[in-house]
Amino acid sequence: MSIGSENTAIPTPSSGSQGPRIIISGGGTGGHIFPAVAIANALKKLNPATEILFVGANGRMEMEKVPAAGYKIIGLDIQGIQRKAVWRNILFPVKLIASIGKAAGIINDFKPDAAVGVGGYASGPLLYAASLKGIPTLIQEQNSYAGITNKWLSKKAKKICVAFDGMEKFFPAGKIVKTGNPVRKQSVDTVGKREEAMAQFKLSPNKKTILVTGGSLGARTLNHSLLADLDKIIAADVQLIWQTGKVYYQGIMSKLGESYHPNICILEFLNRMDLAYAAADVIISRAGAGTIAELCIVGKPVILVPSPNVAEDHQTKNAMALVQSNAALFISDTNAETKLIPAALELLRNPGQQAKLSASISKLALPSADDVIAQHVIDIIKENK
Repeated sequence: MSIGSENTAIPTPSSGSQGPRIIISGGGTGGHIFPAVAIANALKKLNPATEILFVGANGRMEMEKVPAAGYKIIGLDIQGIQRKAVWRNILFPVKLIASIGKAAGIINDFKPDAAVGVGGYASGPLLYAASLKGIPTLIQEQNSYAGITNKWLSKKAKKICVAFDGMEKFFPAGKIVKTGNPVRKQSVDTVGKREEAMAQFKLSPNKKTILVTGGSLGARTLNHSLLADLDKIIAADVQLIWQTGKVYYQGIMSKLGESYHPNICILEFLNRMDLAYAAADVIISRAGAGTIAELCIVGKPVILVPSPNVAEDHQTKNAMALVQSNAALFISDTNAETKLIPAALELLRNPGQQAKLSASISKLALPSADDVIAQHVIDIIKENK
C-alpha cells in the first residue's frame, strides 16, 4: 500500500522506468523551496526520465508551491522546535518518531536511488530514514552557519553542497563541495534592462536609485527606516523602489497616499526582480542565503540588514561572510532606523566605494549552482552502484 498525503499516491517504479529516482525533502520557506525546485529542474534537464518525489511538512508552504511547479509531494506531520513557545514542543518527540516511520514507508514504496535534503522540517526525518536504509544522501546547506539537524545528518551524507567558505567548522571536510545556492535565473538577468526598468517603475534614468526589498512578507525594520528618513531621500533627489511586503503595504499606503512623490515607487511585491535589480544603483536587503546568492550575481553595491528573527541568527552570519570579503556593508537591525538611509545616501555619493563593493561581490557569484548540485546527486548514485 502506498503512503500519501491528501489524495497524493507515491509513484512506484515501473518496469519501463530508465531514469534515476530521487526524493527531495525540505521546505518551510521560499528560501528552501526554490532551491529544491531548481535542483529538481536541473535533474530533469540532465535526464528527462528522472523521477522525482518531494517530501515536505504538512501545512507548510511547500505543500502548495511544489505541486504548482509540477512535482508530486507527500507531507509529514512534523514541526520544528519552538524556541519561544517551549510548551508547544511537548508533542515534538512523538511527531518526530512518527515522521521517521512515515518517511521509511515512503522510501519503501518509492525506492529512491538518492535522497536530497535542502533544509526545513521534513529534511531531518527523511534523510535519517534514507541513511538507515543505505540510500545515498546529499545535503544542500544554504547558510554560512549550519543548523543542528544538518550537522547531525552530515555524518551519514555522501556529499554536502555549500555556498560559503569555512564550512569545515560544521561538516567533514572531505564531503564538502562549494556549489553556491541555486537562483532564479530570470531574476538575475539584468543586462541591458535599465531603460525598460525605469519605464516599468515610472522613474527617471538620469537619477540615482535605491532598491529596498524585505521579501514577500516585508521587513518591519526596513519599512520603519524608510518612513523615518523619506525626507532625506527626497532632499537628495534620489529615487526609491520600495517593496513593502504584503503585511505592511496597506498601512504604508494609507499613511503616504497613492501618489506620494514622483521619486518614490512603493510596491507590495516585485513581480520582476530582474527589472528592480537593473534599476538599482544601491540595494538594501535582508540577508537570506537565496537573496545573497542573487545579489552576488547581480553585482550591485549592497547594504545588508540581517533579520534577527531567524534560527541561530544565521542571517547575520551570512551577511558577515560578505562583509569580511569587502563585498557588502552591514547595518544591524537595531541601528537601522537611525543609520540605514544616511549610510545608503553616503554610499551613493561615493562612486569609488560603489565600484569596490560591486567588484568584490561579483567575485563571489556562483551562477550554475543548480546544475552543479544535480550532477553531484547523479555522482553519488553512480558511486553507490
